[in-house]
Amino acid sequence: MYKKTLLIDLDGVLNQYVGSFDAKLIPAVKDGAKEFLENFYQQDYDIKIFTTRNKLLTAKWLIENDLDQFVLDITNVKEPAYLTIDDRCLCFNGNFKKTTEQINNFKAHWK
Repeated sequence: MYKKTLLIDLDGVLNQYVGSFDAKLIPAVKDGAKEFLENFYQQDYDIKIFTTRNKLLTAKWLIENDLDQFVLDITNVKEPAYLTIDDRCLCFNGNFKKTTEQINNFKAHWK
């Protein structure tokens, strides 16, 4: 059976990142993150974590927060996916003018 892949960003999506990056410390897990991942895992999605953070540190964080059971892999490569879920992205709707406006007015949800 073919599974759709969700490429899910770590910082600002699964954790409480608010813009202050520390390469040695991943912020606390966000409320509801486990249920969010579990829901899609149970729907037979392949879940991959997309992050520029150290892969070993990220794996340890997933284990400590009991999220590892839902995650197929950790990557820093934009792999083929059904959807990418990120707190710092836009969905291109085919209109460059509207996309330019969205870029110029963009604010992450945590700002």
